[in-house]
Amino acid sequence: MGLPHGANPAIEAVNLSRSYQIRSGWLRPRTKTIDAVRGVSFTIERGELFGLLGPNGAGKTTTIKMLNTLLLPTDGTARVLGFDVTEHPVEVRRRIGYVFGGDKGLYDRLSALDNLRYFAELYGVEAARQLPRIHELLELVGLSGRERERVEGYSRGMRQRLHIARGLLHEPEVLFLDEPSIGVDPVAARALRETVEGLNAQGVTILLTTHYMAEADELCDRIAVIADGVIQVIGTPEALKSGVAADTVVEIEVAGLTGEHEASLRALSGVLWVEAEKTEAQACLLTIRAKAGADIYSAALGILAGLHIVRVSGREPSLEDAYVAIVGGPAYRASAETP
Repeated sequence: MGLPHGANPAIEAVNLSRSYQIRSGWLRPRTKTIDAVRGVSFTIERGELFGLLGPNGAGKTTTIKMLNTLLLPTDGTARVLGFDVTEHPVEVRRRIGYVFGGDKGLYDRLSALDNLRYFAELYGVEAARQLPRIHELLELVGLSGRERERVEGYSRGMRQRLHIARGLLHEPEVLFLDEPSIGVDPVAARALRETVEGLNAQGVTILLTTHYMAEADELCDRIAVIADGVIQVIGTPEALKSGVAADTVVEIEVAGLTGEHEASLRALSGVLWVEAEKTEAQACLLTIRAKAGADIYSAALGILAGLHIVRVSGREPSLEDAYVAIVGGPAYRASAETP
């Protein structure tokens, strides 16, 4: 069965929705409807690396599972490479790969080679093509020479690279990557990013979900931010960042910070948000974002007077700043393409 004539986008979602019903109580059970995804619409072009970002519970994984036929939509439609996900699920599955973060999906007591042989059979890869394809993928993901070791001895990063190899066995045109670098150390995460970039350069269309903003900024051609089951904004990383480009971002590394200090900083005029992150030096890195023109340097230092301040610096707003602004409230004003 060939592709339908004129099917240009790799993925097209139109008003895609998914609701669940949950029951609670015993003596008087009640049924409640949860709207996990509410009218999501977007298009991903062939060869594009598209990011889907959002907080936990925003609807990212539910959206991906509807697109890759693991969940039926409650409403709306979705097409992958021209095939409707509900009417032609088998055709969709033949053309997609799905890689998710975590340890599930591999057999620990088998070697990487035996895992890939097993999944090649499941995916219907021709027998004569299996071993050459497996060795191509082991080379691609950097596991050549380690393929005969049991997966139970693999690091988290090696497992994730094997997950990617598994998802590519049948040479899919579209690859879904659901938080592939979760729990992976920085070195392994960089190797994963290089692998993803290499796949995209070969023409594979990729839909990526991640909580790592730097990863999304580096990899994605365009990004959709989803919150409360609704797409909030779609645009390039540069377009999303332009929405907070005029804001002031100040970083202060300080020791002895308390909750009272944070509350006082948040109460300053013009401050949009404050985040405190512990550093290795037993100090805290404060990130303060304020409206353009707000003089927060002197006010913030006044609140922190008496504490040991390691450094104070300003920086350009990042994709993380834009993301926080988008999911944090309606104050975000982007020049990005909106859905």
